[in-house]
Amino acid sequence: MDAIYYLDPTTQFVLFSIVKIVVAFVITLTFVAYAVLAERKISAWIQDRVGPNRATPFFAQYLPVIGPALVRLGIFQPMADGLKFLLKEDFTPAYVRKVYFWLAPALTAIPAFMTIAVIPFGSTLGNPNNPMVIADLNVGILYSFGIVSLGVYGIVLAGYASNSKYPFLGGIRSSAQMISYEIAMGMSVVAVFMVIGDLNLSKVVEYQGANILHWMAWKQPLAFFIFLVSAFAETNRLPFDLPESESELVGGYHTEYSSMKFALFFLGEYANMIAASAMMVTLFFGGWAYPWGGGAAQGFLGGVGHIVCFLVKMLVLMGVFIWVRWMFPRFRYDQLMDLGWRRFIPLALVNILVTALVLAALND
Repeated sequence: MDAIYYLDPTTQFVLFSIVKIVVAFVITLTFVAYAVLAERKISAWIQDRVGPNRATPFFAQYLPVIGPALVRLGIFQPMADGLKFLLKEDFTPAYVRKVYFWLAPALTAIPAFMTIAVIPFGSTLGNPNNPMVIADLNVGILYSFGIVSLGVYGIVLAGYASNSKYPFLGGIRSSAQMISYEIAMGMSVVAVFMVIGDLNLSKVVEYQGANILHWMAWKQPLAFFIFLVSAFAETNRLPFDLPESESELVGGYHTEYSSMKFALFFLGEYANMIAASAMMVTLFFGGWAYPWGGGAAQGFLGGVGHIVCFLVKMLVLMGVFIWVRWMFPRFRYDQLMDLGWRRFIPLALVNILVTALVLAALND
């Protein structure tokens, strides 16, 4: 590891950037796989069931103690699910608009991974010139909202390309829903950046890094609540899964999809959930900073500790996403629109006004 530091700064930057991209991509895919397992296990616990506990490779029976325990926990289930998606027939109906039909799943999955690029998931690993963020942009939050808004195009395109009524209705619902709640979500973070005075997400973490009392979740609780609920709507999670709503639209925009194309929609939903959780950790819960403070990392192990701290916070918020899905019923569509336009947007405006007045009073 130390040998890398003898290279020129440009080569160091390129090498570290490639490593960070690969590691972030692999970790996100792993989290997606086991988030599905966690969802199935948590839902089974809530509904007094067992959950997946059968999928196992042939060699597990030869592991004396740990093998049966891993099977009961369902550790091998994500591997079985991934293999199933790979081996299933990739069927394309004759009546679809084929080019758009093939393009839509990719347009849904890619934006989530691009959003993760600007989220600081750690401090450093001993080299201050290489922070643990793939792209440390000064307008990181604007980039994030710009990329997130592209995700709706994949869903709308899937509904249009399927050339079927249920997917089309799902795509229309998704476009209205995501546009509505993007406004509320964007306005909720305005107050946060008014307090911090910088759009760089690394600066947001530094501002909250002193201790838990500096977290923006306590200073801007209304902004956090609006952002949290809007994140549910943006990721099409219950109680805002109107674009899918199996009881009404069969499967919504992905009704006609199978095999890996359907898997990409699945991947996109859970990757968006991970990105939303990571963004909330960064904006409202101190990012990679410990709750008791501690400042910048000292060396490699200190940097690893910050990354672990960030991941633990993110996993807690992902648990909230999963818990809410199995505890609350779906909104009616008129209730969903009413909440976004007549409740959250006015509340976000009031929060911006109150924050501005408080900051003006403090500055005087």
